[in-house]
Amino acid sequence: MPRIRRGIMRPQMNRRSLLGAGVALGAGAATTAVATPARAQAVDGADAIVDTVVVGAGLAGLAAARKLVAAGKKVLVLEARDRVGGRVHDIGLANGGTIERGGQFTGPTQTRLQALADELGVKTFTGYNTGESIYYTADGTAIRYTGALPPMDNDSYQALGQAIYQLDTLASTVPVDTPWAAPKAEELDGQTFASWIEGNVTNANAKTILHLMSNGALSAESRDISLLWILYYIAVSGNETNPGNLTRLISTLGGARDSRFVGGPYQIATKMAAALGSKVVLKTPVRRIVQSGGSALVVADNLVVSASSVVVALPPTLAGRIVYSPALPATRDQLTQRFPLSSIGKAIAVYDKPFWRDAGLNGQVAALTGTTRSTFDNSPPDGSYGALLAFLDGDQMRAVEDKSDATVKQLILDDLTRYFGSKAATPTEFVLGRWDAEEYTRGGAPGFTPPGVLTRFGTAIRKTSGVIHWAGAETATFWNGHMEGAVRSGEQAAADILKG
Repeated sequence: MPRIRRGIMRPQMNRRSLLGAGVALGAGAATTAVATPARAQAVDGADAIVDTVVVGAGLAGLAAARKLVAAGKKVLVLEARDRVGGRVHDIGLANGGTIERGGQFTGPTQTRLQALADELGVKTFTGYNTGESIYYTADGTAIRYTGALPPMDNDSYQALGQAIYQLDTLASTVPVDTPWAAPKAEELDGQTFASWIEGNVTNANAKTILHLMSNGALSAESRDISLLWILYYIAVSGNETNPGNLTRLISTLGGARDSRFVGGPYQIATKMAAALGSKVVLKTPVRRIVQSGGSALVVADNLVVSASSVVVALPPTLAGRIVYSPALPATRDQLTQRFPLSSIGKAIAVYDKPFWRDAGLNGQVAALTGTTRSTFDNSPPDGSYGALLAFLDGDQMRAVEDKSDATVKQLILDDLTRYFGSKAATPTEFVLGRWDAEEYTRGGAPGFTPPGVLTRFGTAIRKTSGVIHWAGAETATFWNGHMEGAVRSGEQAAADILKG
């Protein structure tokens, strides 16, 4: 069996010397086990050339690889982490259950993700919405309510409704594939969502809810996001036959957070990876991509692979950390420097039972104070144990950056106790995901663009760079930043390669 070349490519190496060493690749392995660097030598075949290397084994990368393999292409997927799934990751609990540490929701018009889940035998169920939600005001007043919005006076409802209508109307003018070409794109991209709110909405309650929507939909502060970006984000919250709208984007029942996957969405990633078998190699971060003569050398810590095409299925900010030779076009490189992921954390407190349901609560909180200001009932479909999901978004996540996990846990439990009573203080298990602190993540879905980025650099988001194709949830033209978008982007990158 040929020896795997280790280490990054040195300048004096050339294509002949690299390929002469030989690389063991999964051209047609029958095994369903995902390979690690130590096992890569056992992968079938000794050919150092594949048709496509996919960088990243999240939903986008796995969807791309799956489509290419189905078309008869030789593919290798290289993943930096010790697992597949990217920003989708479920973990087992001591009570035998499974909890979603990463992405988890799906809803109407997210057709590709749901079709893939159906094909793989992963079922969905509607999230728990029975009972009342709680709205915590800035002075700590708890208001219980039913429906999509907290109680307000009629003037506030009318002002909020008018603002939502204006946003939906503007969003309807934004092309889902070329938002920079929207009418008045320069004007829209020249301001933040916050500045639009302050300049167009006079009602204080309506303003507050709109700022909260920014945190809920994008896990980012309204002052950081381009107005054009949030209009685009609204526009893509649909599909080919159902235009996006803000209500669908922010809603639970009937919206983006309508449903979850029985046993968690991580199964979608692991089942795709299992079918690909040793074509997926873990713990193999890609450091360099060298293009020459219509092909590329992909240089990772443990492998050097030659391919006719490459799919980089990473968020733009992470894709920008790979070294490219020749250098990428300036617009693409500048885009990766200006396209951050959201600052986001996710905690799940587990209990013997969903006790808040006995009090007539559905587990959903929207708050104006606290470390966690957004919660959901994250219990399994049979309610056999209770789980409360608590998000840390934007400023709240950054505020705990230097605090220990134990301190963050206590802050969250203090908030949950304030929201749901003393029983929330003593969970049987507690899971904390600090996505912006993970080496190969550095933030959560979705990414977003500040003012001026889409109109100056947006054209580079999906434009191929030589033989390199770009995928990932942030490149999707529907449900950008969601699991649906990730699947769509991977399938689209594969389709583009197959078209030649």
